[in-house]
Amino acid sequence: MDTVPLTAIDVPAAPAECRRTLVERARWEWRPGDGGDPATGVQEFLAAHGLPLDDLARPAPGHDPDGPCGAALYVSAAAGALLIGAPAGAPNPAPALPEVAVVVYGHADVPPPPPGVGSWRLGEWQESWTPAQHAAAVEAVREAIGRGDVYQVNVVGHAAAGYSGNPLPALARLGALPGARYGGILTGAGWAIGCASPETLIELTDGRFVTRPIKGTRPATTAGARELRASAKERAEHVMIVDLERNDLARVARTGTVRVDQLFAVRRWCDLWQAESTISAAVADGLGLADLLRAVCPGGSVTGAPKRAALEQIAAVEPVGRGAGMGALGWVAPGRIDLGLTIRTAAADGERLHVWAGGGITWGSDPQAEVAEAAAKSRPVRATLAGR
Repeated sequence: MDTVPLTAIDVPAAPAECRRTLVERARWEWRPGDGGDPATGVQEFLAAHGLPLDDLARPAPGHDPDGPCGAALYVSAAAGALLIGAPAGAPNPAPALPEVAVVVYGHADVPPPPPGVGSWRLGEWQESWTPAQHAAAVEAVREAIGRGDVYQVNVVGHAAAGYSGNPLPALARLGALPGARYGGILTGAGWAIGCASPETLIELTDGRFVTRPIKGTRPATTAGARELRASAKERAEHVMIVDLERNDLARVARTGTVRVDQLFAVRRWCDLWQAESTISAAVADGLGLADLLRAVCPGGSVTGAPKRAALEQIAAVEPVGRGAGMGALGWVAPGRIDLGLTIRTAAADGERLHVWAGGGITWGSDPQAEVAEAAAKSRPVRATLAGR
């Protein structure tokens, strides 16, 4: 993959008035072989480059026109698991990707041009497991639930396809998918991530955190919306994750401030209905970005409950690592954090595009239905990457 300057990149969740005018000033990438604590590394790197995030309750300083605008932050699912001492799972199928990346940006005097389109060819997708193997993984999780080891586990599959040409325009198209709240791209030397995620992992504005977990999926038809609202299985699964997210926020919130602002609202992403809740809390005094990342990564809706036990099951049943999928990607700056979960996300290395999709498994899950749901979530992403 050709190296394309980040000046041409539309970073997910960057301020609207700044998008496509950003220039890279500094970057830090972390891989497990580097050692150390990546959450602390992110916070210290940002502070060293004019973006102190050691007390998120502190009011943001006045804007310095010559200073940094903010930073893109990416934390993989594997890195999130390591932050809480849980198994990281199978190896990353795109080893060129870092597990953590933070890129500090300033502003360009002249807006840079977007990346050129050029020729593009995407090969056939190769699945990392068969539908039967996916269904068997679902059944293995159901058995673990039956034993009382866990209540819910998110099971994710992977596929890859070879390509020729510049993958950035294809990845950029993902951001135009309907409902892509975190549409955009992040790139590095020999890798790129394109995101169409609708899901907020953590947002900070005006001293208050918000998370918006998504759980529950149906086709975007009138009947599908009716089925989703009426499904006891989907509602139970959803409420379980809402409780998990409430507990995660309580670890970093001012005591007594966690609340559920909206429960089980039906939203649309492409040709699917999905159930979303909104949970908020006031930021605890003295809380730094590193501790926030340890509290919310990896996201509850893409792991399960209890989170550590779910991660042990994930490591046992998923044969391929989650790579860029099911992690966190977005924007951080003093006074503002906005990280999306990297669902509906693709990554490019030097030879292949990679996609991930899955769903939450409960005792009431039907293995064949779970396989079909994962395919439905992946279908718009794959079609968009191919240019359809």
